[in-house]
Amino acid sequence: MPIRRVVTGHSSDGKAVVASDSEIDGFRPRLFAGRAFHALWGGDTAPTYPDDGSPPPHSGWFPPLGGFRFLAATLAPASDAPPAVAAADQAAAVAEMEALAPGLLAVMEPDTAGMHTTDTIDFIYVISGEVVMELDDGAEVRLGAGPQ
Repeated sequence: MPIRRVVTGHSSDGKAVVASDSEIDGFRPRLFAGRAFHALWGGDTAPTYPDDGSPPPHSGWFPPLGGFRFLAATLAPASDAPPAVAAADQAAAVAEMEALAPGLLAVMEPDTAGMHTTDTIDFIYVISGEVVMELDDGAEVRLGAGPQ
């Protein structure tokens, strides 16, 4: 499912303009069944005005120090999640994931599904449903849409 991305910038005379209006296709990697990811914007340096509507150059799923990423993730309810990738397809699914989200697998915790460790600031906004966020000490925080 595409997500609309509207980028504002400035005209040559300094007026606010729509620099680009496009749909960003997400991807649904086999390795993370039931999830969809959209890489909406990012840069490997501090943000600047996107006057031409083009995203700044960046590489890797996670930013270096001073960089940033704006991503959206869709998670299926545990009851609706498709089965895990078959053992025979693991190598292809890992290669697909590395191509779609370079560096993501390197920070995943192999013994705890969905957990990752990064030196990033994550903003979580729940549109519908509920998700449980687990912290390093095992504490869990339930996050849901709307006031809690």
